[in-house]
Amino acid sequence: MSSQPAAVQSDFPLARLTTVRTGGDADFFARPGNEGELLAVLVWAADQGLPLGVIGSGSNLLVADSGFRGLALKLDRELATIEREWEGMVCGGGARFPSAAAKAAGWGLAGIEFGVNIPGTAGGAVKMNANAYGGQLAEVLAWVDVFTARGRERRGPDSLGFAYRSSNLGAEEVVSRVAFNLRADDPAAIRARLNEMRGKRREAQPSGIKTFGSTFKNPEDQRAEGRSAGQLLEAAGCRGLAQGEARFAEKHANFVENTGHATTADVLALMAEGRRRVFELTGVVLEPEVQVLGEIEWPEGWKL
Repeated sequence: MSSQPAAVQSDFPLARLTTVRTGGDADFFARPGNEGELLAVLVWAADQGLPLGVIGSGSNLLVADSGFRGLALKLDRELATIEREWEGMVCGGGARFPSAAAKAAGWGLAGIEFGVNIPGTAGGAVKMNANAYGGQLAEVLAWVDVFTARGRERRGPDSLGFAYRSSNLGAEEVVSRVAFNLRADDPAAIRARLNEMRGKRREAQPSGIKTFGSTFKNPEDQRAEGRSAGQLLEAAGCRGLAQGEARFAEKHANFVENTGHATTADVLALMAEGRRRVFELTGVVLEPEVQVLGEIEWPEGWKL
């Protein structure tokens, strides 16, 4: 059995690392800054039989009020860099995706503009197959380095099992680096596209508050009649609906806001009520897009 690495902290509060600011502590937490540190903590966690949870930007994450009985990771330093590589770019798994899009624009590299409106990390974008405003991650992805306790493996986009808001990456697999194939373009033209995308997001989505989004996936059910999860929630009267101190945003009903000191239980109760209302109105069962860390208890009424 390997000894606990010095970088591993105990009883670490996770709420501060999420944008919605709810949830309890992780039993263990580490910020590996290079691949050697990452491998060391992964080997130790595997020896201890600890589940893993990767905290990216915390923008699509709901932590259980009881916390997480495992090792939570946040990639840092060398694992959060953004570097140009010929007419491409290599990012650490912990690099912020909007920052990567902005840097690419400055280098005159196009193809990743959609990332400016994805408030997560490069690794999280791969794990969740994050696409926005017509941009497709798989079209610009060259390769990813994936770490487990057994070491590093490089994979191409065709081996990641991309589907709507998902990939085949397992809970024990950590994306350490991501490479993109981009194309040369006029930096001013790229920045103009970035500004247009930022403007669309500001118009449509809440900002500057404790929130996460999107809460539910857009349904493929024909009974949705092509409507998004946000449109269905609005039609069901959920815009501004509150449970405790959690509320569906007035600006976009598929975004949950923490209006004060909401708990994860408040958020789950709100999600269950929104899901119930949409089901009663349309017969559509909304599925959560937000990721969960720790053992949560869905309230009565979640199962429809």
